[in-house]
Amino acid sequence: MKFMGSKRRLARYILPLILTERKTDQWWVEPFVGGGNIIDRFVGNRIGADQDMYVINALIAIRDHVSDLPKNKEEFSENEYKKLRENDTYIYKGYAGFAFSYGGKRLGGWRRDREERRDYVGEAYRNAVKQSLGLQGVMLINSDYQDLYIPPNSLIYCDPPYKDSTMYKNTFNHIKFWQWCRDKHSEGHTVFISEYKAPEDFKCIWEKKIVCSLTQDTGSKVALERLWRLK
Repeated sequence: MKFMGSKRRLARYILPLILTERKTDQWWVEPFVGGGNIIDRFVGNRIGADQDMYVINALIAIRDHVSDLPKNKEEFSENEYKKLRENDTYIYKGYAGFAFSYGGKRLGGWRRDREERRDYVGEAYRNAVKQSLGLQGVMLINSDYQDLYIPPNSLIYCDPPYKDSTMYKNTFNHIKFWQWCRDKHSEGHTVFISEYKAPEDFKCIWEKKIVCSLTQDTGSKVALERLWRLK
């Protein structure tokens, strides 16, 4: 699913590094599952959680009801999109809010090209059909990372709100998050984290420069994506 901050482009780099440490039947847990663009790429015991209920509702729609989703812009128009903020009765509000928005930011503006020729609703549907296969068997849970039950000795991959990111600058406690990662490591879990920077007791095991989109007004920037684990 199109999602702001998605790791879809990075999956081919970071997944092999992480999966080499995954044991047979070990649970893979993502407390910040977002668009599900990592967890949908392999099989086995998997938990995808997110504190945003719209994220989880969207992924459940893709997993369980993909044939019912809008298939083209004739089935779901810009006018219908504009009503999403007030319309709490539309059953696939979570999916539409992300899949049809610019940059995958929920209700961040109807996605369009300059000539308005592309059918982004249709493109989102075709992507959802592909992703639905990978989400089969994934346990999807609406939960804050601190409250999430994690099976013993799990492999945990975290893609938290990045520090100083525009969406979460004042709402996400990064100090508590990094301590939570230390605590989970002490409990016997294997923990990997995607972030630009980390505390000194974490080691960068991979990095790559990428171009990331911001908004239609601010354009894009080059960032150094990194993968971390406790030293």
